[in-house]
Formats: sequence, structure tokens, C-alpha cells
Amino acid sequence: MKIKENLYNNRIISIDALRGITIFVMIFVNELASVKNVPQWMKHMPADADAMTFVDLVFPAFLFIVGMSVPFAFNTRLIKGDGFQTIWSHTLKRALALIIIGVFMVNAEYGYDGYKMIITPALWGLLAYAMPILIWNKYPKDFSSWFKNTLQYGGIMVLIALYFLYVQETGKIGMTPKWWGILGLIGWAYLFTVIFYWLVSGRLWAMILFLISCVLANSINLSEGIIKHPWFSFTAGHLTHSAVVTAGIIISLLFFDRKISSKINWAVICFTALFFVTGYLLRPYFGISKIKGTPSWTMYSAAICTILFYFLYWLMEIKKQTKWSDFFMPAAGNPLLIYILPGVIYYFNLTFNLHLVPDYFREGIPGILWSLLFAVTMLLAMKIANKYRIQMHL
Repeated sequence: MKIKENLYNNRIISIDALRGITIFVMIFVNELASVKNVPQWMKHMPADADAMTFVDLVFPAFLFIVGMSVPFAFNTRLIKGDGFQTIWSHTLKRALALIIIGVFMVNAEYGYDGYKMIITPALWGLLAYAMPILIWNKYPKDFSSWFKNTLQYGGIMVLIALYFLYVQETGKIGMTPKWWGILGLIGWAYLFTVIFYWLVSGRLWAMILFLISCVLANSINLSEGIIKHPWFSFTAGHLTHSAVVTAGIIISLLFFDRKISSKINWAVICFTALFFVTGYLLRPYFGISKIKGTPSWTMYSAAICTILFYFLYWLMEIKKQTKWSDFFMPAAGNPLLIYILPGVIYYFNLTFNLHLVPDYFREGIPGILWSLLFAVTMLLAMKIANKYRIQMHL
């Protein structure tokens, strides 16, 4: 793969802003999920509903941002002189880490027989959430090598032990990938997409064809009686999310890997329209559903994410209005830690039977306000974590 000479190599602050805003909304809606008596438009739509809310946009926004970052990540490594083995070792480790963390998170939620486990499910969940922080923390260069190895390898040993301490509802020992979890789905989508990106050397036309293939595979997989082979279902299922990652790559290339003669990026506008039209045309056949992963949901999500990014690009890169985004940036630079930290807090409270939030804040408007305050607190916590060099890096 060759270096993309035309790819803009400076930091794209608008991508960071979109990531930070997405994380803030994610923390808010995740906390809100346990609050009763809130409007449906503030929650995920049911699987059988032909609709989506802004909550159903959070996950694809992450996928879209992953895609936007792929061309820069590969180009940076090529410029540094990293070879094939180094690049793919890093890529596979990143994808595998996301999948492993995702599976542990899912198994912490359900599927266990707590009466047969040696430790309580709450303590198991606390360790499952906390150990990845020790393993994948980005330790500073002046950090003690002995202490670093103790924390990392100790965390790995704990995760291995947790696998054997887990007792399924059937009585079997060990976890199963009931589903991959949000992080696991991101890991698989990332892996599928970057493999193809590498094979075609990041060519725009090839990524467009890959996007079409992803949407086609998704449509076939959801159609009854066409192809029902387990391997096709597995692949097509992950290509569903790869479609959004690929859309992010395409938009990134259209913005930053070519010279734009006018102030209006007509190519991006055309692709936004194509995303909407594709979603509209496929909706009568599959509906809009995040839970089912329908092609209309992926294409509408890609279109909305493109519009949001275009606005941030105009505001921050062209108009140079960036000061407002300082609040979101600590989370943008530490996304994995802020995703895991609420789970650590939840299972810590559950393990030690702590009830820090009164029931008054678990319902209606007080619950909404609490969820908002919790999200703000998490962003402030990331500012402190970054200051003391607690940063997860895969």
C-alpha cells in the first residue's frame, strides 16, 4: 500500500468534535436507559418498529467516525515507515481487543447462574470491566516497567480466571459469545473494512463498490429463503456495520484526499443524497431497525452522520469556531475509557450494595436531568484521567 500524498495530514479537529459529542450523547442515553417514564424518542425503538430515534444513531455514529479515521491512521503509519507486519499486528490486536472486551461485557449482563459461581456475578462484572483498563492503559514512558508488566499481565490472568469462573445457565463452565457487544461489533466491522481498504490501497472507487456489496449482502441476509448458510449470515451480519464504517471512509476521502475547487463539496452532498435515497428505496422491504440492522437504518445513519460532520467541518475548519468544543475534547481523546468507566461504577455499586442515586432520580424529568448530569460528570472525569495519564489505547 502506498502513502496517500494528497491526504491532509494535520489534525482534523472536527472529527474529534464529532467523536466527543457522540460519546457525550452515548453516556447520556446509556444512563437514561434505566430511567422510567421518559418519552420513546429518548430511547431505542423496539425491534419490530419501522422507525429510529437519535438514540439509534449513537452506535452508527461511532462506526462512521471509525471509518473517517481509517485513511489517516494508515497514512500516518506508512509515513512513519511501518511495514506490513507492524501495521497488521497493530490492526489485529486492536480488533481482537475490542471483540474480547465486548464479549466479557455481554456475559456480565446475563446468561449466568449466579448460585453456582464462586464469586458473585456483580464482582465478576466489576473485574471484567476493570481489568481492560489495566491491560490496555497507555502507560507513560517514565512508568516503572516492572509495575507496568505486573498490572498488564496480572489483568490478563484475571480475565483468564474469569472465563473459568463463569457458570452458564445450563451449568457449563466458560463464556459464550451470545452476541458480540457494541465494542465487539465495532471490532468486527473495523477488521472487515480495513482488510478490504488495505487490499485496494484505499482507492475511492473500490470503497464505493465495497459499500454497495455490504448493503447487498445485508439485504440478501434479511431476505427469507435466499441464502441461509451460517457463514454467510455471520459475514453479512458484520458487513451490515461495515457499511457505515465504509461510508465514513468514503466521506473522509471526499473531504481530505483531493483538492476541492469550490467552497461547497458537491461530491459529499451527492453521496449524502444517495445514502438517503438508498435507505428510502429499501425501507418498504426491510423497514428501519437498529436491532435488526436493516440497510435503511445503516444508510439513513450514514446520511445523518455526514450532515452532522459537514456542519462541524464548516463551523470548525472553515469558520474557525472551535473554542466551544473544548468541553468535549477530553472524551474524544479517551473514548474507550469513558465507555468502560460507567460499567465499572455500576458493578462497583452492585458489588458493595451501594445506592448512591435516590429512586427519585430514576423516573421522568428528574431522571433525565440526572442522566445529563452524569454525562457531564463523566466528561469531567476524563479531563482528570487525561491529566494523570490514565488513557486506554488499543
